[in-house]
Amino acid sequence: MNLSKELYGEFYFKMVQTRIFEETAARLFVEGKVHGTAHFCIGEEATGIGVCMALEKEDMITQTHRSHGQAIGRGMDTKKMMAEFLGKETGYCKGKGGCMHIADFSVGSLGANGVVGGGIPVATGAALSQKYFKKPNITVSFFGDGATNEGAFHESLNLASVWQLPVLFVCTNNFYGMSTHVDKSMHIKDISIRASSYGMKGIALDGNDVLTIYEETKKARKYILENGPLLMVLNTYRWMGHSKSDPQVYRTKEEVASWKEKCPIKRYREYLLKEKIFTPGEIDAFDQKARDDIAGAVAFAEASPVLSIDRIMDDVYASGDVRDQKAKNGFVL
Repeated sequence: MNLSKELYGEFYFKMVQTRIFEETAARLFVEGKVHGTAHFCIGEEATGIGVCMALEKEDMITQTHRSHGQAIGRGMDTKKMMAEFLGKETGYCKGKGGCMHIADFSVGSLGANGVVGGGIPVATGAALSQKYFKKPNITVSFFGDGATNEGAFHESLNLASVWQLPVLFVCTNNFYGMSTHVDKSMHIKDISIRASSYGMKGIALDGNDVLTIYEETKKARKYILENGPLLMVLNTYRWMGHSKSDPQVYRTKEEVASWKEKCPIKRYREYLLKEKIFTPGEIDAFDQKARDDIAGAVAFAEASPVLSIDRIMDDVYASGDVRDQKAKNGFVL
């Protein structure tokens, strides 16, 4: 693949940045600095980075509840992400939503969603707007394997196919819907064949190969703008439990260990060295840069204030200024 050295480095940096963000977030739970729950994508970093870095500036995405890699791949600020994680006012949602609900319209993120498959119809609607306004862009919807058994998945793929909408449906298949293996929830081995039911193209890829994901997403984007929607399945694995409280009694340590050997970051690092794209020292510098970035994000978040209780209803209801402006424009609330 003929890419710039800068781009090769950005893939590696962002995957390591994602890994360290999540390892740090998990530690903050242990230290009692975060409450509630979280869902980590450790082991899946190539998926969000590979797809999002292949998109254009005006493209849009909807994220899953396991979306730190998707957010970082799209260029979201790790300081604001960490602040949101710690429930601080400087976070993307002012600390109200946590990691499952971060959004940043400035980079085309329509938001993460705690509902399984909840972002799929949102992405389909966004793609409808792109087609209606004749924009040369696509929307990407990320979701897990469990979401492909939800009605929202089937209804959205059907509608997107009927209307030939510019949407890329990306299934991050980590083989477990919470604690249920895909073999127990569907009678097929390849989730991508479900696309054929809707007259849609479907492809399955190695979800731990960031370069292939990037290249195929570039091709998919071009295809979608010319032909309509496409389903892409990225077969990968989550090393940690479904959430931080998951005891993982449904899988063996040997299974997890076998997938850790397929680590997308380790694999990509070996590629960069083998192809002499970077020296070991240059790669170590990327690792240090990522550590420094996340340490800075934690410092920013810990120094940030918690949202004042008298502002807790902000953004829930329209302000008086917004109501007055809409009234002038002929809207009645």
